Amino acid sequence: MVLGIGAQDIIFTPAAAAEPHRASPHRTAPRNHVQAPRRAQAQNPPAASRRHQAQRGRASYYGPKFNGRRMANGSRFNPNSNVAAHRTLPLGTRARVTNLENGRSAEVRVEDRGPHVRGRVIDLTPRTAKQLGMREQGTAPVEVRPIEVPETDQRVAER
Repeated sequence: MVLGIGAQDIIFTPAAAAEPHRASPHRTAPRNHVQAPRRAQAQNPPAASRRHQAQRGRASYYGPKFNGRRMANGSRFNPNSNVAAHRTLPLGTRARVTNLENGRSAEVRVEDRGPHVRGRVIDLTPRTAKQLGMREQGTAPVEVRPIEVPETDQRVAER
């Protein structure tokens, strides 16, 4: 816009001031604007499914003082069964436990909560510990891979 005749009287109005005001400049892009393709980003699975992925850590097994005691699901502990204790997997979950030192594996059902020792991911029965070849050591590095996970904890409905 020119207000006077001399060069010192020329005043330019910025183009931004001439355009109508928008609430947010980032809300919409001009229609002729082409965006560069975005790279695919790895997305984390929802917390519920992450919780049921394979887990690695140390396994231990129940001592003789637990024979006959009630477990979290209400049933009594039997050292000759293939049950296990896990902190987060729903009760009733079937899982495959693999000893990472020798490759032996066994299928267990989560029926109790634990282990209550830092650094351990699962407690097994003496029978399962023998199947995995870890009775003499007491603990072993394992991978716990859920096979079948119920939607909710399966507790004893009728006692």
